[in-house]
Amino acid sequence: MFTITEFLHQEVRPALGCTEPGAVALAVSKACEQLGGRADRLDVVVSNSIYKNGIAVGIPGTDGLRGNEIAAALAVFCGRSCYGLEVLKDATPEDLARARSFIEEGRLVLKPNGRPGVYVEATASHGEETGTAIIRDSHANITEVRRNGRPLPQAEGPGASASAAAPVGPVVAQADFESLTALADTLSPSDVDYIWEGIEMNERISRHGFENVVGLGLGRAVRDAAGPCYAQDLAAKIKAVSAAASDARMAGVSMPVMSSAGSGNHGITAILPVYVVGQHYGKSREEIARAIAYSHLATSYIKSRMGRLSPVCGCAVAAGAGAAAGIVKLLGGDGHQARKAMELVLGNIVGMVCDGAKESCALKVGTGAAEAFYAAKIALSHGGMEVSQGVVDISDFAATVVNAARLNTEGMKDVDGTLIDIISSR
Repeated sequence: MFTITEFLHQEVRPALGCTEPGAVALAVSKACEQLGGRADRLDVVVSNSIYKNGIAVGIPGTDGLRGNEIAAALAVFCGRSCYGLEVLKDATPEDLARARSFIEEGRLVLKPNGRPGVYVEATASHGEETGTAIIRDSHANITEVRRNGRPLPQAEGPGASASAAAPVGPVVAQADFESLTALADTLSPSDVDYIWEGIEMNERISRHGFENVVGLGLGRAVRDAAGPCYAQDLAAKIKAVSAAASDARMAGVSMPVMSSAGSGNHGITAILPVYVVGQHYGKSREEIARAIAYSHLATSYIKSRMGRLSPVCGCAVAAGAGAAAGIVKLLGGDGHQARKAMELVLGNIVGMVCDGAKESCALKVGTGAAEAFYAAKIALSHGGMEVSQGVVDISDFAATVVNAARLNTEGMKDVDGTLIDIISSR
C-alpha cells in the first residue's frame, strides 16, 4: 500500500478550470514543447468523455469563452506542461487573441474517437516537424511523447509529468475500503498542511462565487433563500458554499481549486461539506484534515470502480458519498456508519447523469453536498436501509459499489454518445 502522502499528491492536486479541457491543454503544451513551443497546426483526438465534458464549460483567462478548442489553441501560446492541470495559468489577453486567430484560420482540428474515459492525443506541427503527446487514464498522466514520430523518454522533454512514485490508482482499484480509508489516521503535520491548502483554495473560490455574479448564482440563491436562518441552517450552508465554488469554477474564473480523483468539482464536494460541518461544530484543524482525508480516500474508492470519467455524475455520486463518509468520521461515527452513509448517497442519486461540464454542474454539486450531510446524519443516528434494495446490498458494501459501477458502465454505456449527438445537432 502507498502512503497517505503519496495518495494526496497524486489524487488531490490543484487544477485551474475544468480538468477535461485542462487535460487537452496539457497534452497540447507537451506536444508543442517538442517543437520549441511552436505550432502551425494542431490535430487533437479525445475520448467521448473528454469531448462531452469540455464542450460548454468556461475556460479561465478567456473572457467567458468555452470549450476544448479554445483551451487547446491557448496552450499553443502560453501552455507550460510543468504546471500540470494549471497549464494555462500564464495566459494573457495577447495569448487569447492569438489563440482565437489560430482557430479562425482553421489551424485546429479536434474530434472525438468514440471511446470512454480519459484519452487525449495532441499532435502539433511546425513545417515538416511534429510533436505528439498522449494522456491516458487520468487527466495529468502523460504516457507517451513523440518527436517526428519517434518515441521519447518522459525525462527527455521539458515539463515531464511522470511521478517518481508508482501510480496509486491501480492499487486503489484493488484495495478494500477499510484498509484504504485507514490511511486517514496516518496524516503527518505536512499532510495536514497540504489538506488545509486545499480547504483554503476551495473556500476562496466559493467566496468569489458569493461575491460576484458568476455561473448560475446558485450559491447566492440558496444563501439568500435561507434568510436570517442561514447561519444555523447547516444543510443550506453546505449546499450554498459548495454550489458557489462550482458557480465560479464552471464560469471559467481564473482561480484554482483543489481537485479529488481528477476533478475539481469532485474536490469541491469532497472538501467543502466536511469543512463547513467542522467549522460549525468547532472541530480542530487536525480533526477536519483527517475527516477530509477520509472523504478523499472514500471518493477515490468509488471513482476507481466507476471510472475516471463516466456517464454518472461523479461530483455528486462519488464525491457526495465520500463527503458523507467524511462527515460521519468527523462527528465521531465509525467505519460501519460511514459505509451506511455512502450507501444512502448511492441509493439516492446513483442515476444522476453527467451531461457535460457547464454552469448546471453547480446544481449537481449542491445536491451531492446536501445529500451527503443528510446521509451522514441518518447514519449517525443508526439509521439506514434495512433490506437490500436497488443497487444497495446491505450485507456487502463492496458489492453495493460494484452494482453502482455496473449500472454506470453497463447500463449507461451509450449515454455519452447520445449526449454528443444531441449537443452536436444544435
